[in-house]
Amino acid sequence: MKTQNRVSQIIALLLAAFALAGIASEARAQGESAVPFLLIAPNSRASGMGESGTGTVDDASAIFWNPAALAFLKGQEVSITHANWLPQFNLPDLFYDHLNYRMDIDAIGGTIGASVTYLSLGEFAVTNSSGPTVIDKFKSFEYAVAVGYATKASEDLGIGVNVRYIHSALSPIGTESEKGNGISSTVSVDLALMYRPVKLEVPLLGDIGNAFSVGVNLSNLGPKVTYVDADQADPLPTNLRVGLGYKLLNDEYNNLQLGLDFSRLLVRRREDQTSDPFYKALFSAWGDGTGLKKVIVSGGAEYWYGAPRLIALRLGYFYEHPEFGARKFLTFGAGIRYDIYGFDFSYISAADNHPLSDTIRFSLLIAWGGDEPK
Repeated sequence: MKTQNRVSQIIALLLAAFALAGIASEARAQGESAVPFLLIAPNSRASGMGESGTGTVDDASAIFWNPAALAFLKGQEVSITHANWLPQFNLPDLFYDHLNYRMDIDAIGGTIGASVTYLSLGEFAVTNSSGPTVIDKFKSFEYAVAVGYATKASEDLGIGVNVRYIHSALSPIGTESEKGNGISSTVSVDLALMYRPVKLEVPLLGDIGNAFSVGVNLSNLGPKVTYVDADQADPLPTNLRVGLGYKLLNDEYNNLQLGLDFSRLLVRRREDQTSDPFYKALFSAWGDGTGLKKVIVSGGAEYWYGAPRLIALRLGYFYEHPEFGARKFLTFGAGIRYDIYGFDFSYISAADNHPLSDTIRFSLLIAWGGDEPK
């Protein structure tokens, strides 16, 4: 059996963790949850709106933002997103891909969805204990496969659920003193609601039906991730998202939609570095003395021109408290639709040397057999 250098392997694992630094601020703030790649905004459209979408999503990416929104969608759609991750590091083998699919099925009274998420963390070298000679190499990566179902509980209310398989392969080898390695698999569940009233009378505003929406998504409920042994298991990034949407303008050729999301990681790490199981952390995470500081706020606007929709412009802002991640950045985006095809891109403008600065996402989609979003 090959002899591994303990320091080199620890560095390799730390590099893999550092590669996730741009997406794991909320996880680190709570005490280092595992597989934070599950929190990456998966599509360019929502990314251009400040990485918000829980209350506004109306496409196949709903399986991430709010699976209950699938209940309001007809027809079929497939979309794929690609991004060179953390471009400030200039590492071509560090990238993120996400694939979505949805289809409504009358026979089962709802809509099914599926997604595949893949994050490549690059290649790492292994050296022996006697010197810097490279004796092996390995690729570090993580992926998740999810399937979901959504149906309408009433004309205005959709309910949805996802089941997800997660595989994390940070390192195929452990340190000299450990029996395990950096590879683990687990499962998780998402539960969601979407309220889109057809008619809703509000004092002073009148009827805001077909204009207002609110969504709730509780994601990544599941057992901890174990790499080496159960005593060192880390919790999944269980996350609560609440989103609001409002169509400020909606006529034949112009559509202006606003979205606002609030999200919080529900992970509780104790002083002895143990963590609560997810069913307990749903409640105990709120009692860690931080108040609302761990709530992330994101929002944005999307303008469409055309009948049907043709060209879109997007703007957004993402805010995280300075004591718990400190991510603050503007987002910009644009999109185009032609017949059944669509293309979107988004851009993050952050402070100089920020790992996420200049991140560009590209999304391609094909949608057919459904109605134009209203």
